[in-house]
Amino acid sequence: MSNNKLQTLKGFRDFLPQKMTIRNEVIKRLRGVFEKYGFEELQTPSLEYQEVLLGKYGEEAEKLMYLFKDQGGRDVGMKYDLTVPLARVASSYPELPIPFKRYQIQPVWRAENTQKGRYREFYQCDVDTIGSSSPMVDAEIIAVVDESLRVLGFTNYKIKVNSRDVLFAIMEKASIPKNNWLKAIQSIDKLDKKSQDEVKKELIDKKFSAREVKNLFEFLKSAKPDDFLQKTIDLAKKLGVTKNLVFDSNLARGLDYYTGPIFESVVNEPKIGSITGGGRYDNLLKTLGAPDLPATGTTIGLDRVCDVIEELNLWPNLSSTSVKTLVTIFSPETFSQSVELAKILREVNINTELYPEDSAKLEKQLKYADKKGIPYVIILGPEELKNKKIQLKNLKTNGQIETTIENAISLIK
Repeated sequence: MSNNKLQTLKGFRDFLPQKMTIRNEVIKRLRGVFEKYGFEELQTPSLEYQEVLLGKYGEEAEKLMYLFKDQGGRDVGMKYDLTVPLARVASSYPELPIPFKRYQIQPVWRAENTQKGRYREFYQCDVDTIGSSSPMVDAEIIAVVDESLRVLGFTNYKIKVNSRDVLFAIMEKASIPKNNWLKAIQSIDKLDKKSQDEVKKELIDKKFSAREVKNLFEFLKSAKPDDFLQKTIDLAKKLGVTKNLVFDSNLARGLDYYTGPIFESVVNEPKIGSITGGGRYDNLLKTLGAPDLPATGTTIGLDRVCDVIEELNLWPNLSSTSVKTLVTIFSPETFSQSVELAKILREVNINTELYPEDSAKLEKQLKYADKKGIPYVIILGPEELKNKKIQLKNLKTNGQIETTIENAISLIK
């Protein structure tokens, strides 16, 4: 491959250190919320057998899967989401405590048509509870979403809720045959991206009658939460979710496995699609041969969340590096003392970079620290060694003081 073609595959990205600073901070904050609510971490493999993945999501989703034969001739696929692997775990480990509360932060892969906020490799941050049919666990998932978005600095967002049971009741009232309910839901799910007329046309193209389509949209307009969903909403409010929670009868969620309440979060700006999504999936585990256990959960899209944080500049004061200080090399004669100083700083848990060359000009070293966003620089020259002091330069304020190592440590921390 020639140098001018050294690039990532479409829909796949490199994350340079500055981007990773934001991503790692998002993950850190989300972990804090997830663990506060009693969820514990799980990880599953990137590859699953195709029989685990297929038949769970619906035809449209399966077209986006990366499926292939491995070197052993086995039919495998890269995981499409984190929910089906979780169901497989529940079937593989019957000794798990029930209810089983887990969070998972891992990449998934979909052969999407790439666009803003839509990638082919992206990270999901999931929280799920297996083994309880109480509306309390659905409400708790909504509360986790709300607190997660607030902790990340989001203010202008809505958590939309609906229920597959509400949608199924609408289908029945609209006289749509049961075997077409999921087909209709897959089209309704596009109402946030397409106009109502476009969705109606899609339904007609799928062989729904004009009367069925007319009835469907009339009943959608007048729909209200059923008892279970209303209890979920009331409990979510008791948990502190108030102004951002709305019922939306058009919310459908495209995947086949949802059975009850469904949730989705959107921001007003930028127009990037949903940033969280999930719901109840009470029948999924038994399709994998697992115990017939109810389950509910949601995913928070790490990539879209990071895109919003960057585009809206929600974290203007976040450092672009984890390095707190650069120890410069004044001259070859002071190199050994600078090495010793870096060692001292690291021993007290200050992230420290030591400039590696003893012949570089001090100006070059300062420019290097500034470009990386390192806030402090330490200069240790002959005069400082003689006085048992150091020069501490704050690159954010451009201030500089002569001080002791002990005081410098206190100031940096």
